[in-house]
Amino acid sequence: MSDAPPPYPGNQTKGPEPQYPPPGGQPPMQGYGQPYGQPGGYGQPAPAQYGQTTVVVAQPTVAMVQQFRESPVHTKCPHCQAEIVTATSYETGTFAWIICLVLCFVGCWPCCLIPFCVDGCKDVVHSCANCHQTIGRYNRM
Repeated sequence: MSDAPPPYPGNQTKGPEPQYPPPGGQPPMQGYGQPYGQPGGYGQPAPAQYGQTTVVVAQPTVAMVQQFRESPVHTKCPHCQAEIVTATSYETGTFAWIICLVLCFVGCWPCCLIPFCVDGCKDVVHSCANCHQTIGRYNRM
């Protein structure tokens, strides 16, 4: 039980790999190009470095999808490019009509107009407070 744990692949203590100058002379100083008169100097293409591989890693694009619900949302208007808080308004949608029809079929025909007066049964339209263009819509159905 007093044995030391086995070494892990990333835990080995090796010194840094020695770096040798490229064939044909002194390596350039960090941050500077090749001096004049040598291959790969200013205005000339640099020679290929032997034994080096360039790996290009591309980051995925993250697309944010804005969720429009009942309350106003902070967003960027796609029409006028302004950072705004949306203005909300209510319009009669499918949900209000379905509630109206259900109330009629149940026999509460005098109450069937109530869904058209209640904002909780209507769709929410989000528009830009700056240019008044419609940005999004929250459909309850």
